[in-house]
Amino acid sequence: MSRPPSFKALPKHIAVIMDGNGRWATARGLKRSDGHREGAVAIDKLMDSALSLGLQSVSLYAFSTENWKRPILEIRAIFDLLIEFIDSRLDSIHEKGIQIKHSGSRSKIPKSALASIDKAVAKTSKNRKLIVNFCLNYGSQDEILTAMNRLLEDRKMRGKPLDEKIKSKEFEKYLYTYPLSPVDLLIRTAGEERISNFLLWQIAYAEVYFTDTLWPDFGEVALWEALRSYEKRIRKFGGL
Repeated sequence: MSRPPSFKALPKHIAVIMDGNGRWATARGLKRSDGHREGAVAIDKLMDSALSLGLQSVSLYAFSTENWKRPILEIRAIFDLLIEFIDSRLDSIHEKGIQIKHSGSRSKIPKSALASIDKAVAKTSKNRKLIVNFCLNYGSQDEILTAMNRLLEDRKMRGKPLDEKIKSKEFEKYLYTYPLSPVDLLIRTAGEERISNFLLWQIAYAEVYFTDTLWPDFGEVALWEALRSYEKRIRKFGGL
């Protein structure tokens, strides 16, 4: 890994829509599962790059609530790879001071995958150098509806009026991502230019960066290019 350049401004929280694994594999005459495996290597590289830069949080769109529409064999391969990724790298991730977080619904995720996720979250819970948030079985619309229902259920249990005005800070505590800070920079690879139901609340004022680079090819130089674009942006948050 090369020595990172200096930046005038760095995001605290970046989010990545990791797109292009299948296309990367198809272009090489490989199976889509091979693309997902190479995509896991790209996650390794991103974690190391984020550490070297001193970033605080990285959220990765690993599997969406809509991805269940994919062929069952591909879904099984993705979760098998997830288990392999965690089991083979957890000690190294922990030694580097990385905290693993999971954002998303636990329903439908295979028990074996949940066990690996829970093990990683528990083991790394006190680490503070970098948070890597795996958005797995995640959909932002589902997250917002789930958060609202949980909030109302809590109010009912505590005897609070259900019609009392809901404030943003109260609502955010029920999101999967709490207590992560808002996303500053959203990156999407592989040339697609859409949000795909990802962190809609959290990216309200995020800068957005699209690149044609397929996710398995997204290395430290590609990250630096995204950060160079970010530092040139003027963030007004609705002001002048």
